[in-house]
This record gives sequence, structure tokens and C-alpha cells, in this order.
Amino acid sequence: MNSLDLIVFFIYIGGIALFGGSFFKKSRTSSSYTMGNNDIPGWVVTMSIFATFVSSISYLALPGNAYQSNWNALAFSLSLPIASLIAVKYFVPLYRKINSPSAYTYMEQRFGAWARIYVSLCYLLTQLMRIGTILYLLALTLNAIVGWDMVTIIIFTGLVVSIYSMLGGITAVLWTDAIQGIILIFGAVVCVGFILFNMPEGPGQVFQIAAENDKFGLGSFSLSLTEPTFWVVLVYGIFINLQNYGIDQNYVQRYMASKSDKEARKSALIGGLIYLPISAVFLFIGTSLFAYYHSAATLPVELQDINKSDSVFPHFIVNALPAGITGLMIASIFAAGMSTISTSFNSSATVFLTDYYNKYFKKTASDKEGMRVLYISSAIISVIGIVIAIAMINVKSALDAWWKLSSIFSGGMLGLLLLGLFSKTKNVKGALIGVLVGILVIVWMSLSGTLFGEDSLGASFHTYLTIVFGTAAIFLVGFLISIFNKKTDEIYEN
Repeated sequence: MNSLDLIVFFIYIGGIALFGGSFFKKSRTSSSYTMGNNDIPGWVVTMSIFATFVSSISYLALPGNAYQSNWNALAFSLSLPIASLIAVKYFVPLYRKINSPSAYTYMEQRFGAWARIYVSLCYLLTQLMRIGTILYLLALTLNAIVGWDMVTIIIFTGLVVSIYSMLGGITAVLWTDAIQGIILIFGAVVCVGFILFNMPEGPGQVFQIAAENDKFGLGSFSLSLTEPTFWVVLVYGIFINLQNYGIDQNYVQRYMASKSDKEARKSALIGGLIYLPISAVFLFIGTSLFAYYHSAATLPVELQDINKSDSVFPHFIVNALPAGITGLMIASIFAAGMSTISTSFNSSATVFLTDYYNKYFKKTASDKEGMRVLYISSAIISVIGIVIAIAMINVKSALDAWWKLSSIFSGGMLGLLLLGLFSKTKNVKGALIGVLVGILVIVWMSLSGTLFGEDSLGASFHTYLTIVFGTAAIFLVGFLISIFNKKTDEIYEN
């Protein structure tokens, strides 16, 4: 990496930090910090939702996944149109009507304070793992390119993002997300063009080599539940994306920051749909890199270990791209990561203030006190995220690690939301029992292999299905108990 690349990279980092911090005056109250000032353009919210989907997990791990295997991960993206349409019809109107900065106010209204605590804790755990995974991937990239110490990179990146997200609040997060979303799309397209037109036999060679090695396959279409088949990944994607749209603070804050109900629905729909073609571009980069390196006489030593697939794209960036373009690509990767991290910082701090401090410590806190809580909680979250990122160094695949961890830590909280939406009664008892059963299912599926061996029943299901079974258990148990209670009440009345 030469001086031109470093200049491009540091200009980007400094520019984003200064731009985000410039919204400081617009975020001096806890309300403006968490929900904005109702003056954010619709396209900014749309691009911010898209950028929230796209992180370093997508930008690095998707190419690595396609390089290592095939396009099986596209099944996840194919679930987005389904989730987007459901969100527009049910979730966005619900949260706009409640008009709260927290996604979890509805849970308390529906089932009581315990439900709010449960889902908000699940959310915070998931966000901490997400922050850690993304910081790790950013460090992996810069370490491969310039050889800097990964721990130092993780700490530096975490601090930079936390500072500008704290200064500018949700307004800074949305605007920087929008800019970073544009940059990362541009960087991905430039990379694809470079690979295609630098193949020894022209662009067609990429498709020839990929076809010969079945790199465009979507995975097995068998009905096995033990492997990440197309159907397993698709079902996982439907559940995790419904969870994102339905009960993830990151998305709900964007609904609330929109100028109107119509703008909120439009942003939710388009922001999610944009991810589908862009994720295909990321996967195509991985497939193209496979063809690019396998068309050479000798595969680079660094890429001979297939288990280090997350390093493929960074290796290509530093060794193949011309000066200036390398700097742009690094900026694109950091754009993807920084947008998601800043979102997680702001939303997690909002949850801590709204769902904990204002509820259980000081209900009538002044704006000054509220801002202090937001700053302190953001700082604590950034420190924990940095520690998790350091602990993730040397994982086999960041994409697999993130999907498995998010499936476990999400706690099946989508099931509780669906129960609230589709159960006609308050059904607190059913909801509580459903959650307890759901937690037991998640623990059983997560620990069966370790405690009882790989041949045990729990270990026979793929980890991606943890969220599916956990959600289904909460919803079905709660719904059946509500029906039973209703029939019991009718008998007593008669």
C-alpha cells in the first residue's frame, strides 16, 4: 500500500468523522439524538436502511464465502422481498402509531415490563456480537494490506466511530450511512470491472472457470436439516430479516426518523430490496476472485488454505489493484463497517436510555441527564464491542460465526412480536410460558452437541435453525395457551 492509497484512506476516515461530528448542534437533546428532527430526506433513510444491511460481514465475508464454496448465501438475500413486504404492511404502521424511540415499548404495552426487558436484552447481546464481528473484519482487512497490528486497528476504528456517532446522534448516523452506502456500491462495481477485464482470456473466462467448478450453485436443494442447504438458509433468512424489520431497534429508529408514514414504508421497502442485487455483486466478486487466482499458473501461498477465505478479498486489494483504487476499496470496506457500527452504537444507547434508565432510574430525567446517559452507554458499548472483536481474531469464517451467534443471541424474540400481533387476547401467561419454552429450545439446540455428542437429537439440526425453532416455540406455545384459556373462560361463563 503506497502513500496515495494511505492519503485516500485517511481523507475518507477524517472526512466521515468530521461530517458526522458536524451534526452536533442538531443533536443536543435526547429526542433529537434518538429520533432526529423530522427533517431527514427519504432517500437518506432509504440508503441508511440499505447500509445497515450491508456491513463488513457482507463486504468481506460474502466474497470469502463464494470463493470457498458457491452462492448458497444468496438464499439469505432472496428472503428480503418477503420480509420487506411484511414490514411495510404490519411493522412500519405499528411503530409509527406507537411513536416511541424504543422498539420495545410495544412489548410492554402488550405483555408487560418483563417482555420489554427480555427482548431489549436479546437485542443488546446481538448488537454487541455484531459490533465485534465487524470490527474484527475491518482489522483483518487493514492487517492484510498494511501489516498493522490487528488489536491496534480494532481499538482505533472503534474509537473513531463511537466519537462521531456520539457527537451527531441519529442524524449523523443516517447521513453518514447514506454516503457510505453510495461509496461501498461504487467500490464493489469498480472491483468487479477490474477483475473481469484483467482475466488472461477476457471476461468470459470468469464464467467458464466458475461453471466448471460449480461456483454459481445455490447449495443443496435436499430437505436435510443438518446442513446449510438452500432451504435452510432461505428459512433462516426469512426469520432473521423479519426479526430485523420487526423488532430490531436499528430499523425501528429509521421508521421513526422518516418524515411521514408513506416515507417510512417506502424507505423500508426499497432499502431492503437494494440489498438483493448488491449482495449478488459481493458474491460475484468472490466467484471472480476464484477464477482470477485459479487462472494463474501458481496459486498464491496465502490463498492455499481454503479456511482463510475471509482474507481473499483483502489479499486481492493489496496485491492486484492499482494505486489509488486500493485506497478507494479500503475506504469502501470501512464505509460498510463503520455505517453498521455507528448504527449499533446509537441504537444500543437509545435502548439503554429509553428501556432502562428512563423506566427504572429516573423517569423525568432532563435532556442534560439523558444526553449524559447516552454518551456513557455508547462508550461502554464501544469498549465491550472492541473486546469481543479482539476475542474473534483467527476465527475460521466470520460469516458463519456471525450467523450462528445472531441466531442464538436473538433469543427467538421475533416469536414474541408475532404472538403480540396475531393473538387477540393479552395472554401474558401464554407469552411468558412461550418464552421459557423458546429459551429452553435455543439452549438445547446450542449445547446438545457439546453436552451429549454430535449424534444427539439437538445436534442433528443446523445452527441456523436455532432462531427458527426458538421463534416457532414461543409463538405456538403462547398461541395455543391463549386458545386454551379462552375456551376455559367460555366454559366457566356458561
